Amino acid sequence: MFNIISYMLFLSISSYITIDVGRRCFNSGKVYLEYLIKDKHFCLTVNRILLGSYYLVNLGYIAISLSSWGEIISMDEVLATVFSRIGYIILILCFLHFTNILMLYILRKKLTIK
Repeated sequence: MFNIISYMLFLSISSYITIDVGRRCFNSGKVYLEYLIKDKHFCLTVNRILLGSYYLVNLGYIAISLSSWGEIISMDEVLATVFSRIGYIILILCFLHFTNILMLYILRKKLTIK
């Protein structure tokens, strides 16, 4: 009973975070990519590939997280388990976002030096 509640809670929160952050990064990332790469068609393609990769990483983490889920016997464990796993997803998203911004910054510096 508690496992089903925790699965539903985890899937709903993680799905919302994954979809919302992906949509926001896709829309906001267009500007940075167009500044870096002057070809709009190529920018859109790169942005779509980044979005697809982002969804694959998150779906993989969600699947691995659900497969290693132990038995939950109380409501306290439901909340602790769900929110610790949501915290891992948020940390992964932060790391991916920071890495992408760092790579864009490095590429931009290299292009402006030439």
